[in-house]
Amino acid sequence: MNQLTHHVSLFSVVLGLAGCGGGGAETPVAGQGPTHLERSAAATATAQSAANACAPVKPFYWEVGDRNGRLASGSVNSASDATVYTANTQMSIASASKWLYAGYVAQKRSAGLTTDDIRFLNFRSGYNGFSICLPGQTVDECVAYKTNGVYSASTVGQFDYGGGHMQKHASLEGLGALDNAGFAAEMRAQIGTDIGLVYSQPQPAGGGVSSADDYARFLRKLLNGSLRMGAALGSYAVCTNPASCPAGAAIYTPTAPNESWHYSIGHWVEDDPAVGDGAFSSPGAFGFYPWIDATKNWYGVLARRDLFGSALESVNCGRLIRKAWVTGSAQ
Repeated sequence: MNQLTHHVSLFSVVLGLAGCGGGGAETPVAGQGPTHLERSAAATATAQSAANACAPVKPFYWEVGDRNGRLASGSVNSASDATVYTANTQMSIASASKWLYAGYVAQKRSAGLTTDDIRFLNFRSGYNGFSICLPGQTVDECVAYKTNGVYSASTVGQFDYGGGHMQKHASLEGLGALDNAGFAAEMRAQIGTDIGLVYSQPQPAGGGVSSADDYARFLRKLLNGSLRMGAALGSYAVCTNPASCPAGAAIYTPTAPNESWHYSIGHWVEDDPAVGDGAFSSPGAFGFYPWIDATKNWYGVLARRDLFGSALESVNCGRLIRKAWVTGSAQ
Protein backbone atom coordinates (compact mmCIF):
# COMPACT_ATOMS: atom_id res chain seq x y z
CA MET A 1 0.00 0.00 0.00
CA ASN A 2 1.77 3.16 -1.13
CA GLN A 3 -0.88 5.80 -0.81
CA LEU A 4 -4.06 6.59 1.06
CA THR A 5 -6.95 6.47 -1.40
CA HIS A 6 -10.70 6.12 -1.88
CA HIS A 7 -12.13 9.20 -0.23
CA VAL A 8 -15.17 8.65 1.91
CA SER A 9 -17.01 11.58 3.42
CA LEU A 10 -16.16 12.06 7.06
CA PHE A 11 -19.70 13.00 7.77
CA SER A 12 -21.58 10.39 5.74
CA VAL A 13 -21.70 7.61 8.30
CA VAL A 14 -22.29 8.54 11.92
CA LEU A 15 -23.61 5.63 13.92
CA GLY A 16 -26.57 6.19 16.18
CA LEU A 17 -24.69 5.27 19.33
CA ALA A 18 -25.48 8.26 21.51
CA GLY A 19 -28.60 6.68 22.95
CA CYS A 20 -27.06 3.27 23.70
CA GLY A 21 -26.46 1.96 27.19
CA GLY A 22 -28.00 2.16 30.57
CA GLY A 23 -26.13 5.07 32.16
CA GLY A 24 -28.20 7.72 30.44
CA ALA A 25 -27.36 11.31 29.51
CA GLU A 26 -29.59 14.30 29.01
CA THR A 27 -29.85 17.21 26.65
CA PRO A 28 -30.04 20.47 28.59
CA VAL A 29 -33.35 22.25 28.14
CA ALA A 30 -33.91 25.83 29.22
CA GLY A 31 -35.67 25.93 32.57
CA GLN A 32 -35.32 22.19 33.11
CA GLY A 33 -32.75 19.86 34.63
CA PRO A 34 -30.23 20.51 37.39
CA THR A 35 -28.82 23.96 37.95
CA HIS A 36 -25.15 24.68 37.47
CA LEU A 37 -24.72 24.82 41.24
CA GLU A 38 -26.38 21.42 41.66
CA ARG A 39 -24.23 19.87 38.95
CA SER A 40 -21.04 21.31 40.37
CA ALA A 41 -21.84 20.22 43.92
CA ALA A 42 -22.73 16.70 42.79
CA ALA A 43 -19.58 16.27 40.70
CA THR A 44 -17.40 17.65 43.49
CA ALA A 45 -18.90 15.35 46.11
CA THR A 46 -18.52 12.37 43.80
CA ALA A 47 -14.88 13.13 43.02
CA GLN A 48 -14.02 13.57 46.70
CA SER A 49 -15.92 10.54 47.98
CA ALA A 50 -14.07 7.95 50.05
CA ALA A 51 -16.66 5.26 49.30
CA ASN A 52 -16.97 5.04 45.50
CA ALA A 53 -14.76 4.20 42.51
CA CYS A 54 -12.97 7.54 42.79
CA ALA A 55 -11.41 6.67 46.14
CA PRO A 56 -8.79 4.24 44.71
CA VAL A 57 -7.55 6.67 42.06
CA LYS A 58 -6.65 9.57 44.36
CA PRO A 59 -4.80 11.85 43.90
CA PHE A 60 -6.16 13.30 40.66
CA TYR A 61 -7.44 16.46 39.00
CA TRP A 62 -10.83 16.64 37.33
CA GLU A 63 -12.80 19.15 35.36
CA VAL A 64 -16.05 19.40 33.47
CA GLY A 65 -16.97 22.05 30.93
CA ASP A 66 -18.84 22.88 27.77
CA ARG A 67 -17.91 24.33 24.40
CA ASN A 68 -17.24 27.72 25.96
CA GLY A 69 -14.97 26.77 28.83
CA ARG A 70 -14.41 25.06 32.16
CA LEU A 71 -17.47 24.93 34.44
CA ALA A 72 -16.23 23.00 37.47
CA SER A 73 -12.96 21.45 38.58
CA GLY A 74 -10.91 20.34 41.53
CA SER A 75 -7.69 18.76 42.78
CA VAL A 76 -8.50 15.68 44.84
CA ASN A 77 -5.65 14.81 47.18
CA SER A 78 -4.63 11.60 48.93
CA ALA A 79 -3.50 10.89 52.48
CA SER A 80 -1.01 8.33 51.20
CA ASP A 81 0.40 10.23 48.18
CA ALA A 82 1.57 13.83 48.44
CA THR A 83 1.30 14.44 44.69
CA VAL A 84 -1.04 17.30 43.80
CA TYR A 85 -2.42 17.38 40.27
CA THR A 86 -3.72 20.62 38.79
CA ALA A 87 -5.05 21.73 35.42
CA ASN A 88 -1.51 22.60 34.33
CA THR A 89 0.33 19.47 35.49
CA GLN A 90 2.28 18.02 32.58
CA MET A 91 2.08 14.24 32.24
CA SER A 92 2.29 11.37 29.81
CA ILE A 93 -1.20 10.91 28.40
CA ALA A 94 -0.45 7.53 26.76
CA SER A 95 -3.41 6.34 24.64
CA ALA A 96 -5.23 9.65 25.00
CA SER A 97 -2.74 10.59 22.24
CA LYS A 98 -4.83 8.53 19.82
CA TRP A 99 -7.75 10.96 19.84
CA LEU A 100 -5.37 13.83 19.09
CA TYR A 101 -3.83 12.03 16.12
CA ALA A 102 -7.25 11.14 14.72
CA GLY A 103 -8.20 14.80 15.13
CA TYR A 104 -5.08 15.77 13.21
CA VAL A 105 -5.91 13.44 10.33
CA ALA A 106 -9.55 14.53 10.18
CA GLN A 107 -8.47 18.17 10.07
CA LYS A 108 -6.16 17.55 7.11
CA ARG A 109 -8.84 15.73 5.11
CA SER A 110 -11.01 18.51 3.78
CA ALA A 111 -12.51 16.01 1.31
CA GLY A 112 -13.23 13.51 4.07
CA LEU A 113 -11.41 10.51 5.46
CA THR A 114 -10.28 7.86 3.01
CA THR A 115 -11.19 4.20 3.27
CA ASP A 116 -7.60 3.51 4.30
CA ASP A 117 -7.66 6.30 6.90
CA ILE A 118 -10.66 4.67 8.51
CA ARG A 119 -9.09 1.22 8.57
CA PHE A 120 -5.91 2.58 10.18
CA LEU A 121 -7.69 4.84 12.68
CA ASN A 122 -10.10 2.20 13.99
CA PHE A 123 -7.34 -0.41 14.16
CA ARG A 124 -8.27 -2.84 11.38
CA SER A 125 -5.27 -2.23 9.10
CA GLY A 126 -3.32 -5.42 9.83
CA TYR A 127 -0.36 -3.56 11.39
CA ASN A 128 -0.71 -5.15 14.80
CA GLY A 129 2.83 -6.09 15.82
CA PHE A 130 3.68 -2.87 17.67
CA SER A 131 5.89 -2.93 20.77
CA ILE A 132 7.47 0.48 21.53
CA CYS A 133 9.25 3.49 20.04
CA LEU A 134 12.54 4.79 21.42
CA PRO A 135 12.72 8.48 22.41
CA GLY A 136 15.42 9.44 19.89
CA GLN A 137 13.82 7.79 16.88
CA THR A 138 11.92 9.34 14.00
CA VAL A 139 8.47 8.11 13.00
CA ASP A 140 9.95 5.88 10.27
CA GLU A 141 12.73 4.58 12.51
CA CYS A 142 10.05 3.48 14.94
CA VAL A 143 8.13 1.73 12.16
CA ALA A 144 11.29 -0.20 11.31
CA TYR A 145 12.05 -1.08 14.94
CA LYS A 146 11.49 -4.71 15.98
CA THR A 147 8.09 -5.88 14.66
CA ASN A 148 6.42 -2.44 14.66
CA GLY A 149 5.94 -2.34 10.91
CA VAL A 150 5.04 -5.97 10.30
CA TYR A 151 1.91 -6.38 8.19
CA SER A 152 -0.46 -9.31 8.76
CA ALA A 153 -2.81 -9.61 5.78
CA SER A 154 -4.90 -12.26 7.53
CA THR A 155 -5.96 -9.77 10.23
CA VAL A 156 -7.07 -6.92 7.95
CA GLY A 157 -10.59 -5.91 8.86
CA GLN A 158 -10.32 -7.24 12.41
CA PHE A 159 -10.14 -4.85 15.35
CA ASP A 160 -6.80 -5.20 17.16
CA TYR A 161 -5.99 -2.39 19.60
CA GLY A 162 -2.39 -1.25 19.31
CA GLY A 163 -0.01 1.48 18.22
CA GLY A 164 1.18 -0.05 14.96
CA HIS A 165 -1.82 1.11 12.94
CA MET A 166 -1.28 4.80 13.61
CA GLN A 167 2.52 4.49 13.41
CA LYS A 168 2.30 3.10 9.88
CA HIS A 169 -0.39 5.61 8.94
CA ALA A 170 1.85 8.51 9.98
CA SER A 171 4.64 7.07 7.84
CA LEU A 172 2.32 6.80 4.84
CA GLU A 173 1.28 10.40 5.46
CA GLY A 174 4.85 11.51 4.78
CA LEU A 175 5.70 12.18 8.43
CA GLY A 176 8.39 9.52 8.63
CA ALA A 177 11.37 11.88 8.96
CA LEU A 178 9.89 13.71 11.96
CA ASP A 179 11.37 13.35 15.44
CA ASN A 180 9.57 14.21 18.68
CA ALA A 181 9.78 17.98 18.20
CA GLY A 182 8.91 17.86 14.52
CA PHE A 183 5.97 15.56 15.06
CA ALA A 184 4.57 17.77 17.85
CA ALA A 185 4.86 20.85 15.62
CA GLU A 186 3.08 19.05 12.76
CA MET A 187 0.27 17.95 15.06
CA ARG A 188 -0.24 21.42 16.56
CA ALA A 189 -0.28 22.98 13.10
CA GLN A 190 -3.58 21.17 12.50
CA ILE A 191 -5.28 20.87 15.91
CA GLY A 192 -4.13 24.27 17.17
CA THR A 193 -0.93 25.98 18.28
CA ASP A 194 -2.80 27.00 21.44
CA ILE A 195 -2.72 23.36 22.58
CA GLY A 196 0.40 22.52 24.56
CA LEU A 197 1.69 19.16 23.34
CA VAL A 198 5.10 17.50 23.18
CA TYR A 199 6.15 13.90 22.57
CA SER A 200 8.37 11.65 24.68
CA GLN A 201 8.67 9.30 21.70
CA PRO A 202 7.53 9.79 18.09
CA GLN A 203 4.47 7.61 18.56
CA PRO A 204 1.08 8.98 17.41
CA ALA A 205 -0.82 6.40 19.44
CA GLY A 206 0.85 6.86 22.81
CA GLY A 207 3.75 9.29 22.98
CA GLY A 208 1.97 12.51 23.92
CA VAL A 209 2.78 14.66 26.95
CA SER A 210 0.24 17.35 27.83
CA SER A 211 -1.97 18.69 30.62
CA ALA A 212 -5.65 18.60 31.47
CA ASP A 213 -5.92 22.28 30.57
CA ASP A 214 -4.42 21.78 27.12
CA TYR A 215 -6.38 18.62 26.37
CA ALA A 216 -9.57 20.39 27.42
CA ARG A 217 -8.89 22.98 24.71
CA PHE A 218 -8.94 20.16 22.18
CA LEU A 219 -12.22 18.81 23.56
CA ARG A 220 -13.84 22.24 23.47
CA LYS A 221 -12.84 22.55 19.82
CA LEU A 222 -14.67 19.30 19.13
CA LEU A 223 -17.78 20.60 20.88
CA ASN A 224 -17.77 24.01 19.19
CA GLY A 225 -17.11 22.60 15.72
CA SER A 226 -13.78 24.30 15.07
CA LEU A 227 -12.17 20.90 14.44
CA ARG A 228 -13.65 18.39 12.00
CA MET A 229 -13.31 15.60 14.54
CA GLY A 230 -16.30 17.07 16.37
CA ALA A 231 -18.62 15.98 13.55
CA ALA A 232 -16.91 12.58 13.37
CA LEU A 233 -17.53 11.53 16.97
CA GLY A 234 -18.78 7.95 16.98
CA SER A 235 -18.41 7.51 13.22
CA TYR A 236 -17.21 4.28 11.60
CA ALA A 237 -17.35 2.58 14.99
CA VAL A 238 -16.54 -1.14 15.11
CA CYS A 239 -17.10 -3.99 17.55
CA THR A 240 -14.09 -4.57 19.82
CA ASN A 241 -14.61 -7.35 22.37
CA PRO A 242 -13.69 -10.79 20.97
CA ALA A 243 -15.96 -12.37 23.58
CA SER A 244 -19.09 -10.61 22.32
CA CYS A 245 -18.35 -9.54 18.72
CA PRO A 246 -19.30 -11.68 15.72
CA ALA A 247 -16.69 -14.34 14.96
CA GLY A 248 -13.59 -12.88 13.33
CA ALA A 249 -14.49 -9.24 14.01
CA ALA A 250 -12.05 -8.55 16.84
CA ILE A 251 -8.72 -9.87 18.10
CA TYR A 252 -7.88 -7.80 21.19
CA THR A 253 -9.36 -5.04 23.34
CA PRO A 254 -7.94 -3.49 26.52
CA THR A 255 -11.38 -2.75 27.96
CA ALA A 256 -12.90 -4.71 30.82
CA PRO A 257 -13.65 -8.26 29.62
CA ASN A 258 -17.25 -8.03 30.81
CA GLU A 259 -17.92 -4.82 28.85
CA SER A 260 -18.45 -4.37 25.12
CA TRP A 261 -17.56 -0.96 23.69
CA HIS A 262 -17.21 0.19 20.09
CA TYR A 263 -14.16 1.97 18.67
CA SER A 264 -14.50 4.95 16.38
CA ILE A 265 -11.87 7.19 14.76
CA GLY A 266 -9.13 7.25 17.40
CA HIS A 267 -11.59 7.14 20.28
CA TRP A 268 -13.92 4.79 22.13
CA VAL A 269 -17.70 4.82 22.31
CA GLU A 270 -18.66 3.66 25.81
CA ASP A 271 -21.89 2.00 24.76
CA ASP A 272 -21.85 -1.26 26.69
CA PRO A 273 -25.52 -2.37 26.92
CA ALA A 274 -25.37 -2.80 30.69
CA VAL A 275 -23.24 0.06 32.03
CA GLY A 276 -22.43 2.32 29.07
CA ASP A 277 -23.74 5.84 28.63
CA GLY A 278 -22.60 6.40 25.04
CA ALA A 279 -19.77 8.77 25.97
CA PHE A 280 -16.78 9.25 23.67
CA SER A 281 -13.38 8.84 25.31
CA SER A 282 -9.72 7.93 24.99
CA PRO A 283 -8.35 6.63 28.31
CA GLY A 284 -4.58 6.38 28.68
CA ALA A 285 -2.72 3.53 30.36
CA PHE A 286 -1.37 5.76 33.14
CA GLY A 287 -4.81 7.06 34.11
CA PHE A 288 -5.39 10.16 31.94
CA TYR A 289 -9.07 10.03 30.94
CA PRO A 290 -10.67 12.61 28.59
CA TRP A 291 -14.31 12.30 27.55
CA ILE A 292 -17.25 13.95 25.79
CA ASP A 293 -20.76 12.95 26.81
CA ALA A 294 -23.17 11.30 24.40
CA THR A 295 -25.19 14.49 23.88
CA LYS A 296 -22.03 16.40 22.89
CA ASN A 297 -22.83 19.10 25.40
CA TRP A 298 -20.21 18.39 28.07
CA TYR A 299 -16.58 17.39 28.18
CA GLY A 300 -14.47 16.18 31.06
CA VAL A 301 -10.91 15.26 31.99
CA LEU A 302 -9.63 13.14 34.84
CA ALA A 303 -5.85 13.65 35.03
CA ARG A 304 -3.34 11.57 36.94
CA ARG A 305 -0.28 9.41 36.25
CA ASP A 306 0.15 5.93 37.70
CA LEU A 307 2.97 3.86 36.22
CA PHE A 308 1.33 0.61 37.23
CA GLY A 309 -1.46 0.96 34.69
CA SER A 310 -4.80 2.35 35.67
CA ALA A 311 -6.89 3.33 32.67
CA LEU A 312 -10.01 1.41 33.66
CA GLU A 313 -9.86 2.69 37.24
CA SER A 314 -9.94 6.24 35.89
CA VAL A 315 -12.83 5.31 33.60
CA ASN A 316 -14.84 3.99 36.53
CA CYS A 317 -14.31 7.20 38.50
CA GLY A 318 -14.80 9.46 35.49
CA ARG A 319 -18.10 7.81 34.66
CA LEU A 320 -19.39 8.64 38.11
CA ILE A 321 -18.32 12.26 37.85
CA ARG A 322 -19.98 12.47 34.44
CA LYS A 323 -23.23 10.97 35.74
CA ALA A 324 -23.16 13.27 38.77
CA TRP A 325 -22.78 16.28 36.50
CA VAL A 326 -25.52 15.22 34.09
CA THR A 327 -28.04 14.28 36.79
CA GLY A 328 -27.12 16.75 39.50
CA SER A 329 -26.96 13.90 42.02
CA ALA A 330 -23.80 12.72 43.79
CA GLN A 331 -22.82 9.15 42.95
